[in-house]
Amino acid sequence: MSFSSLPTEIQSLLFLTFLIIYLVTLLGNSLIILVTLTDPMLHSPMYFFLRNLSFLEIGFNLVIVPKMLGTLLARDTTISFLDCAMQMYFFFFFGVAECVLLATMAYDRYVAICNPLHYPVIMNQRTRAKLAVASWFPGFPVATVQTTWLFSFPFCGTNKVNHFFCDSPPVLRLVCADTAMFEIYAIVGTVLVIMIPCLLILCSYLRIAAAILKIPSAKGKHKAFSTCSSHLLVVSLFYVSLSLTYFRPKSNNSPESKKLLSLSYTVVTPMLNPIIYSLRNNEVKNALGRTFRKALGLRFCIP
Repeated sequence: MSFSSLPTEIQSLLFLTFLIIYLVTLLGNSLIILVTLTDPMLHSPMYFFLRNLSFLEIGFNLVIVPKMLGTLLARDTTISFLDCAMQMYFFFFFGVAECVLLATMAYDRYVAICNPLHYPVIMNQRTRAKLAVASWFPGFPVATVQTTWLFSFPFCGTNKVNHFFCDSPPVLRLVCADTAMFEIYAIVGTVLVIMIPCLLILCSYLRIAAAILKIPSAKGKHKAFSTCSSHLLVVSLFYVSLSLTYFRPKSNNSPESKKLLSLSYTVVTPMLNPIIYSLRNNEVKNALGRTFRKALGLRFCIP
């Protein structure tokens, strides 16, 4: 159903707004991938994981936003049974992978600040590749089990999904069977997927805070904190919006409020991540400058 209950003028305005956000998201994350691949100054583990995050954000957006834009522009709110299942599958896959990857990035910052002398040895190329695989992999079993189980139920009655994408709760309302076991699994799975990485991030930053407090100079403290401030802001945006969406009491969780909250982590946060890492990180800003100067230089040097 997306935002079909809103007036046509509002839907047109939403289309333009989400289209701009979508294009900025693709451009910003693509630039992060480009500069971290091509600039030798950004070949450290921190930027390797940032590149993985940008890949995730692009995938997350491609799964949800194009269909949402289509419903707003063409007023076509239909989606096939298979497309709905695929959208849910990849939503779970990218969502779980992002939760775990953010925890991996927190561990990387912990090693960099608490064990700076051993950082290159601990976070060598082989280790970071294993951590990246470990971050992406959990999305497969979670998405496979949850999507397959949900879409194996019989559906009857209304076929209206009151959301702008095929998320589990609104699709579950269309099932005409006993879903108690699935709901228990879904609640436990959501808590584990969100809370375990969140606790790992919290533990990492408690250790980081303790290490920063031991640094004698104010300049040293500021430098150490600045290396993880961007990640901390990204984590806060993602987990706050995610928790408000899935952990609010049902009595306070109307479909319209859930749509607004879902927009924050599915549409807005992927756009903000490259902006945060670009504006708050001098290395990324300098690398972007070098990339643009190089591109302009090549353009004007070609006869």
